[in-house]
Amino acid sequence: MTKKVRVRFAPSPTGPLHIGGVRTALFNYLFAKKHGGDFVLRIEDTDQNRFVEGAEKYIIEALEWCGIPFDEGVGKDGGFGPYRQSERKHLYKQYADQLIEKGDAYYAFDTAESLDAIRKELEAEKKTFIYNWHNRLALSNSLSLSAEEVNAKLDAGKPYVIRYKSPQDETLHLKDVVRGDVKIDTNILDDKVLYKSDGMPTYHLANIVDDHLMEITHVIRGEEWLPSLALHYLLYRSFEWEAPIFAHLPLILKPTGKGKLSKRDGAKFGFPVFPSEWHDKKEDQLYMGFKDEGYFSDALINFLVFLGWNPGTEQEMFSLDELVQEFELERIIKRGARFDIKKADWFNQQYMQLKSNESLAIAFKESRSELADIDVNYIEMVVELIKERASFTKDLWNLSHFFFAAPTEFDPKAQKKALKEGTGDILNKLVEIINATDDYSVESLQTNIKGWITSNEIGFGKVMQPLRFALAGALSGPDLFQIMFMIGKQETIKRIEKVIEML
Repeated sequence: MTKKVRVRFAPSPTGPLHIGGVRTALFNYLFAKKHGGDFVLRIEDTDQNRFVEGAEKYIIEALEWCGIPFDEGVGKDGGFGPYRQSERKHLYKQYADQLIEKGDAYYAFDTAESLDAIRKELEAEKKTFIYNWHNRLALSNSLSLSAEEVNAKLDAGKPYVIRYKSPQDETLHLKDVVRGDVKIDTNILDDKVLYKSDGMPTYHLANIVDDHLMEITHVIRGEEWLPSLALHYLLYRSFEWEAPIFAHLPLILKPTGKGKLSKRDGAKFGFPVFPSEWHDKKEDQLYMGFKDEGYFSDALINFLVFLGWNPGTEQEMFSLDELVQEFELERIIKRGARFDIKKADWFNQQYMQLKSNESLAIAFKESRSELADIDVNYIEMVVELIKERASFTKDLWNLSHFFFAAPTEFDPKAQKKALKEGTGDILNKLVEIINATDDYSVESLQTNIKGWITSNEIGFGKVMQPLRFALAGALSGPDLFQIMFMIGKQETIKRIEKVIEML
């Protein structure tokens, strides 16, 4: 590539960053880093009616937490700012005027009421209203009106929009990295509004102008923008600018595989679809976030990259550096990618095992008030014993609570299975053996207790099940002798004697 790669992620601050947006940002980031390029964050806030307070801050913090920071953007000027479209407002009108001068755009004075009336008439006839070559001369615009009439309306301050004049009877041959060759008949295109009556550009004009001025070389965006590809190519042609290379990402589908994943699906199925929690003040609803539900950011990234990309190998676990090396736009798939939260959980479990015991112990201690006075080194030893059975930090408590306090509740099914006739005699004997074990180590406890079981030809289950039940309140958990060593001789005997009293 001769030009320096520059890509942009351009969300609108109309709410929290959806997980689909995170994936778009991720693919842009990976492509930029692979080619030594720049990843630009541009806030597209031209639609002031839908602006949501706090959304921009949320977007920036979400990208940082995910580990995909931008090189340029709000607060990181790289010489192409400002990076909020609302602060670039003064730029767009001149480009809209250029298109009018070239004859590729025109003033339209139609009121919303008049267009709505026409639309309803056609709907009654089961027809669709489209504003373009076949009816533009019958509507109120600078193509149908005389120059004097147009100037009079402009001088009088009549509200207007500027529309793009879509060409007639032309077939566009467009290229997309993911979709391949795309053919579009221009007769089906409508004359999109480029500049609104409120003095703000629409997405289409601002997007093209900003991408050109910011020297964006590749536009990697969601499939929902594919219908706009023809207009964007036409705008580049009208301005006589070199168009960037386009790549439209497949949709992220609902868990059922039918339809696009939405924030409603998260609430419906009980899983997050946002990087972190978001309180929708308008709906007064709190939406779950991956961060708050205990997912690791690197696990989330590993999960997301497979929603629409295939490395071409059987490898599933990738560090961010490995993804940068392996990522290619050509390996993005066309079909939609089904969102499988169980796969996200699996990735989190894998990354849980890669985390250091120390970091998990610190996080575990901070997450539970019961551990406030417990030495973090002891917690670290506990984590080492149980983490392979955990998928989230929040799982650690249920797997290990008996290391920190004697059970106060006992599993009824476990009690029925573990406590049989003769169990009391066995537990009393265990107390004797434990009391007599001067070298209170895992090895000594194991040798003494297993030696007694073997020499007396007792079934291991008859001893181990009630012993585990006494120590943990259930019949599952890590190595019994490790538990005994960790909680100490006095506590071990105390718990066994409590169960003896229950018999």
